[in-house]
Amino acid sequence: MPEQVSVMVEGGKANPGPPLGPALGPLGLNVGQVVAAINEKTKGFDGMKVPVVIKVGPNRTFTLEVGHPPTAALLLKEAKKELGGGKAKHEVIGNVSMAQVKKIAEIKTDDLFGNSIEEKMNQVIGTCTSMGLTVDGKDPREVLKERKASKEK
Repeated sequence: MPEQVSVMVEGGKANPGPPLGPALGPLGLNVGQVVAAINEKTKGFDGMKVPVVIKVGPNRTFTLEVGHPPTAALLLKEAKKELGGGKAKHEVIGNVSMAQVKKIAEIKTDDLFGNSIEEKMNQVIGTCTSMGLTVDGKDPREVLKERKASKEK
């Protein structure tokens, strides 16, 4: 069975230092080559932590599995914020649009529960609640109630 190394790296900015170098060195891989491949595959997630699994095969070959950043990180990027609110129920730090919510639900579709994109969007809206983000200028809990009411009609 191939060995594997799991790490969290900043999108497009992996480097041969810790945690990658010390983990890959003993496996006989060309660390520079692995870092270049990771940076190429994660450049779209600039500024966000991305989970990466490096699977080491025979003859010093490797494959990469790049995950998606956490939903919260994607929301912060869309809202152009650094951190979520410390008092989410009382503090609004920013706003995201329903289109941005849908975009995140589509990116995270394999990681979210639900049978439809609508159900997955509701999970993203729920994350907004705990972060102090509004959705289209409204409290996320209100948005969820409205979505539920319109679905029941």
